[in-house]
This record gives sequence, structure tokens and C-alpha cells, in this order.
Amino acid sequence: MGRDAVTGWVERYEQAWRAQDVDGLDRLFAEDARYLRSPYDAEPLEGLDAIKGFWVDPTPFTMTATVIAADGPDAVVRVEVHYGGDEPQEYRDLWVLRFGPDGRAELFEEWAYWPEKTLPASAVG
Repeated sequence: MGRDAVTGWVERYEQAWRAQDVDGLDRLFAEDARYLRSPYDAEPLEGLDAIKGFWVDPTPFTMTATVIAADGPDAVVRVEVHYGGDEPQEYRDLWVLRFGPDGRAELFEEWAYWPEKTLPASAVG
């Protein structure tokens, strides 16, 4: 997948997320996709049904994304999300993605940071 294809995937992801279109995830993720909510996720979400169960979040948000790298089936995307609502929160993420031949994600790995988590654990203390 080239940068343009990855950018298109991220745009479709954001549209589905914004619309809470869980059925739209079928077009984004492979049936047996793995979704890691952190790089050390001991229990990654396995399969499309597990991803659908986790994915719904009606909190209003804004999102910007930039494709950092796209090399064959692998891509890295820098994402910034600002949630509104009663408890505003922001996240800066790196998404590490692996795509199948049909353009759907087979692996989604999230490296999230937020204002209170400014350093990795090895740099603290």
C-alpha cells in the first residue's frame, strides 16, 4: 500500500468512527485482524467481532492524521485526537498497521500518549 492508499484507509476509518458505523469496519479490517490497544497489550482484540465490540465511542472528537511511512503492506501513521464532552482529553498516537492484499488491516497496533504520560516508563525516575 502506498501513502495515498493508507491515507484513504485512515479517512474511511475516521468517517466510520465519527458515524459510529460498526458495520463499516468490515471494509477496514480483515475478519481475523488483530487490534493491539498498546504495544504490550497482553490480550489483543482478535477478530472483527472483538474489534466491533471495543470500537464504539460516541464521544465527539476531532482528529488529524499524517502517514509517516508506507512500505509494502506496512504503514505508520501519526494521529492526534481531541475528545470533547464532559471530560476533554487529547491523545497523540502512532498507529502501526499491516494490510492484507485486499487493503484491509490485518494488524492495528496503537502507541498512545496523552499530556499526563509524557515520557516512556524507562525515562521516569
